[in-house]
Amino acid sequence: MSLNQAQSLNLLHPEEQTSSRLDERISVALAAPVHPAVQAFAAHLAKDRGAMGVLFYGSNLRTGSLEGVLDYYILLPGTQVDRIWPRVSYHEWTFEGEPLRAKVAEMALETFASAARGERLDTTIWARFVQPSALIWQRDESDRGEIAIAIASAAKTAARLAVALGPESGTAQDYWRALFRATYSAEFRVEKTGREDSILSFNEAHFDGLLLLALEAQGIEFRGNGEKISPEMARPVRNEVLGWWRRCRRMGKPLNIVRLIKASATFEGAARYAAWKIERHTGVPVEVTPWRERHPVLAAPAVLFSVWSARRKAG
Repeated sequence: MSLNQAQSLNLLHPEEQTSSRLDERISVALAAPVHPAVQAFAAHLAKDRGAMGVLFYGSNLRTGSLEGVLDYYILLPGTQVDRIWPRVSYHEWTFEGEPLRAKVAEMALETFASAARGERLDTTIWARFVQPSALIWQRDESDRGEIAIAIASAAKTAARLAVALGPESGTAQDYWRALFRATYSAEFRVEKTGREDSILSFNEAHFDGLLLLALEAQGIEFRGNGEKISPEMARPVRNEVLGWWRRCRRMGKPLNIVRLIKASATFEGAARYAAWKIERHTGVPVEVTPWRERHPVLAAPAVLFSVWSARRKAG
């Protein structure tokens, strides 16, 4: 079976399948309540950028804490401006006397949705947004609907690859583990062994039943509805999915390196973000001078030396 034949079955591009149960599940998940300060910060960021919507994700979504750095994804109208996406920036803001910090990623919704469907050689969107996120600000209900469709597509893409990589028969967690292990190994970052178990245990309610809904939504049949299932993905389709994954995996580390290089030069607020991180982890305050703000990479060696000296004197 060719790729075109597989696509005609809506297995590699399942957005045309009826997926009302998955859509309902995603809609409920995206409506998760957040702290008023988190929502106010999102609105502040969105209106400055003419955004369509703002997604909130990460550990602060799960815990409800305002400590540390809040993680936002801002989705924009129109076509993607930056060829290497997303654009990342750091922001500080005060809400009712509460100081807040945020790391913000920005990209066009059109590109975000395409990546969520698995149409890009990228693992960062569908692997991140099959995990919990909340849509805490949107321009209007139409935009909310488009973003919800993109998040549902991320779940379908992740589930499709999970069963292609996973065992012939197993629990839903077996398939999710196979997925996250594969995506971590494809990216240029270091994760502790068992990180996939932490994701699943911390977000047990989110993942409960999600795999079956995502498979059902794209017409991938499976046997068993209890603890174990046996997905019935045809071998030619599985081979097509695995071929797509091999291309993504080959590009995973190079893309991450390019993004890191870009971020080192374009990360807005990088000096303030680094100063906060250093003080939080070492207890040594770092002065952010105008020169350090403009040249965070060049300033790094001197900053690190001053921190090392301060800790040596204190020790």
